[in-house]
Amino acid sequence: MYRITLREGREKLPMKHHPWVFSGAIRRIEPKAVEAGWADVFTSDGRFIAHGWYDEKSHIVLHLISWKENESMDDECIARLVTESVRRRSIISEGSTTAYRLIHGEADFLPGIAADIYGKEIRIVISSRFADHFLPVIAEALDNELSPDIIEASVDKAYAGSEGLKERTRTFIRGKETDDDFSGRSAQEFLEDGIRYSIEPGKGQKSGFYCDQRVNRKIVERYAAGKRVLDLFSFTGGFTLHALRGGCASVDSVDSSFPAIKALEDNIRRNEDEGILPEGSAERSNQYVSDCFDFLRSSENGRYDMMILDPPKLAKTKSALENALRAYKDLNRVAMLKIEDGGIIATFSCSGAVTREDFRMMLSWAAADAGVEIQLIETLSAGPDHPVRLSFPESEYLKGYIIRVLKG
Repeated sequence: MYRITLREGREKLPMKHHPWVFSGAIRRIEPKAVEAGWADVFTSDGRFIAHGWYDEKSHIVLHLISWKENESMDDECIARLVTESVRRRSIISEGSTTAYRLIHGEADFLPGIAADIYGKEIRIVISSRFADHFLPVIAEALDNELSPDIIEASVDKAYAGSEGLKERTRTFIRGKETDDDFSGRSAQEFLEDGIRYSIEPGKGQKSGFYCDQRVNRKIVERYAAGKRVLDLFSFTGGFTLHALRGGCASVDSVDSSFPAIKALEDNIRRNEDEGILPEGSAERSNQYVSDCFDFLRSSENGRYDMMILDPPKLAKTKSALENALRAYKDLNRVAMLKIEDGGIIATFSCSGAVTREDFRMMLSWAAADAGVEIQLIETLSAGPDHPVRLSFPESEYLKGYIIRVLKG
């Protein structure tokens, strides 16, 4: 157990329960650190702050876990945090939805762990050395709670370099790691709000499906009736399928990934065949493999009266914020120019570096440049399985708005 003393003036955020401490904030480590391990963290004048995990090879060298001085920090503590996180999701788990987030990283006091369940399969994305170290404990605790058929954990390639982690996938059966190859297993089927999806083994973005948009997809469905819809960055079709179920007149789905578009087509056919989507849904939908920015620029003015803009993360760090805001502004400006007068746009950012205030300001600049007025109709965020921890504002990464575009 290390004893870490922070520098005077660098204690404010940790004392307010922000979980990240960088190397520059550390004044002294006793004894000299030779490997990753648990640490007690103190102010410069010796007051206890928190227990944390120290790893000098991580780009965030100290992750704070608990601010309870008498709490024992060990594998049992990590297992308990996993169990508590899963049980907090009981409100999500019901018959019409079998896919949702189980662990939301620091918001659930487990740094660098994103765990999602899809039917009887759990997929984990790792973005910290802490998560990689405790993965066997986390997998066993998840198995004890949910008894999945398989747990698959992959390192997020966006963080592999900065964390010094090898890009690999680890597999757990009945809570124990195995070297057996399960890549040839059947696709996993699951439900989201009564709509049927499937994910192929080892394929897809991040953990395979974006559970964070579940609530927003249902909201967007309410606006779709009779609309000509454009779904940009459609991936495997979550928003597209809800637009079809909501009675849209037509929907064009655009993504740069051919496998994603192929999965979207399969999802439409499957759900129409099973009577989940209205008859004729496949006929009212078109799919395009294309750069979404180029597709939007080349589209006919007034062709659509509803658009969904759900781009991938454009700002992974604060240093990329300025360029990202320019890209968001360009995307939304062109959408405002192209959409029919009075049209509805559901627009999103999943970039943690972009604050909600940044996003609203960007929309106002885009509207000014497009020469239109916009009305904010609804404010959107991730669902209750993606909680925002107020002491850790970075956990509010997804933000969105439904806006109406008014042209003079």
